[in-house]
Amino acid sequence: MTAPTPGNIAVVRIATFNILHGRSPADDQVDGNRFAEAIRSLDADLLGLQEVDRNQPRSQHSDLTAMAAEAMGAVDHRFVAALSGTPGATWLAATGDEQPDSAAYGIAFLSRFPVVGWQVVRLPPVPMKVPQLFRGQRRPEWVRDEPRVAVVAEVDAPNGRIRVVNTHLSFLRWWNGRQLRLLMRSVPPAPEPLILMGDLNMGPRAVDKLTRMRPLASGATFPVHTPHEQIDHILTADHHLVAMSHDVVELPMSDHRALVVDLE
Repeated sequence: MTAPTPGNIAVVRIATFNILHGRSPADDQVDGNRFAEAIRSLDADLLGLQEVDRNQPRSQHSDLTAMAAEAMGAVDHRFVAALSGTPGATWLAATGDEQPDSAAYGIAFLSRFPVVGWQVVRLPPVPMKVPQLFRGQRRPEWVRDEPRVAVVAEVDAPNGRIRVVNTHLSFLRWWNGRQLRLLMRSVPPAPEPLILMGDLNMGPRAVDKLTRMRPLASGATFPVHTPHEQIDHILTADHHLVAMSHDVVELPMSDHRALVVDLE
């Protein structure tokens, strides 16, 4: 964490990063040391991760959340599975009742400050296969949507408690708006400032229309080498939270860039 500024106002660094299960586009491999160093280099106090593996063959059966927690010095962290099983093979929607070491895939939130409360919000997928036209294709493919999930952490930060929501919404852009509306309705009102972050799979205009929250950081995050759209966001509706600086960071893994903000 950055040292407190004059007047005892602490600067808190917040980051969101879709990690693509730690895989590097350069060699199509997951390297644990490379992953840990990338997380360490972000120097985040509060970190939201998406596309996180636990005990998956493609990531050497690693617990990527635990690796990230050690790398950044987190005192609290939680992995929340969206899928139980192996993506691309046999999987089921996670329920939260899975064994701690079972194969799963989802999101994670990590904090250098104590987390005094957690909430999980499960976001349903489209209930049937649907046609989706991907960029560069002439004909749509029939795709099966995946369940999504959000985690809400109440963090005991240096200058007071804040609530942070981390999520990864559907890539189906006519459906992820429904998921975002459901998520906003599912987070009860509270006096603490609220921050929403994650891979929302939609641009700033749609996010503003659906949430009426202001961005704390902005910049193109996808695709990683020549980014031209922002689908990763850090947002708030609280006017007391002031962004001192923000950045979009390319790291040696993932098809996304990380989005980072330093807050008063």
